[in-house]
Amino acid sequence: MHFIDECRLEVHAGDGGDGAIAFRREKHVPFGGPAGGDGGNGGDVVLVADEGLNTLIDLTHVRAVRAEAGHNGAGKDKYGRAGADKELRVPPGTLVFDDESGARLAELLTHEQRFIVARGGRGGRGNKHFATAVERAPRRAEQGTPGESRSLRLELKVMADVGLLGFPNVGKSTFIRAVSRARPQVADYPFTTLTPHLGVVTVDKEADGLGHTFVVADIPGLIPGASSGAGLGSQFLRHVERTRLLLHLVTLDEDPSREPLADYHALRRELEQHNPELVSRPERVALTKADLAHVREAYPALRDAFAAIGVELSLISAATHEGLEPLLRQLSHGVRE
Repeated sequence: MHFIDECRLEVHAGDGGDGAIAFRREKHVPFGGPAGGDGGNGGDVVLVADEGLNTLIDLTHVRAVRAEAGHNGAGKDKYGRAGADKELRVPPGTLVFDDESGARLAELLTHEQRFIVARGGRGGRGNKHFATAVERAPRRAEQGTPGESRSLRLELKVMADVGLLGFPNVGKSTFIRAVSRARPQVADYPFTTLTPHLGVVTVDKEADGLGHTFVVADIPGLIPGASSGAGLGSQFLRHVERTRLLLHLVTLDEDPSREPLADYHALRRELEQHNPELVSRPERVALTKADLAHVREAYPALRDAFAAIGVELSLISAATHEGLEPLLRQLSHGVRE
């Protein structure tokens, strides 16, 4: 399934039904009073958060959505049936914007949370509502009002406890495969990950197999200029905003212009330019690929360099699982703080 985190669509609520003009027709009642029923209300267009979804792909090819119109009233005081609501199910974490004004209308975060994006029109009143002592047989009724119409933009931000950050090819996908059942594509070239992946991690398992669980989001690799859109960075960075803790992964790269401490500072600059609040979020930093001899040899000097700026640098290997358990415990404690 393709991961789609933004889409646009038109929504049209149902129009209200018209009220009826009718009179009682009964034997031995030559001057029956008004008996026109009211029209039914139009149906609403409603967004519903569904935890079983993690993408907006179902709505990408939907150009317009219409709720059912209310039925007209009829004689013998018969009210028109209300139009059925039209429900659109979206993943938790969906933001709803008015596409014309840019105003944010809603944020759906919890399962089954509902938001009416377009209200149905009100049904018109039948002629019986217009009878007075002077006008005993009114020949007028109300028409139903139109339902609301809107142009919407939906934007999805994945919801996770830990956001996994790093330059392309630092081992993020390998890490999330090692600590969870998520299975993102892994290959030895940049930008393997083009969509966020979520993995559920369990630590401190008891005898019954239970333990504390938290969700890790593998955010696609970022590069300098990501906050301005380079490498699709502006699309990926918004997924970091919902995470409670950040895990920076760094490593020694074959490119001589790349260096772990410089990479760390570069990523933080991109976070700050995208959203200044992100740089104050709790974080952990780990040096990956400890199974490689040159990485292990460089670790002591890098640990001291990070310590000089007040950052603890862990050493891990997703391939051999070295250092993963202590790091996961730190993440678990950080999420629960």
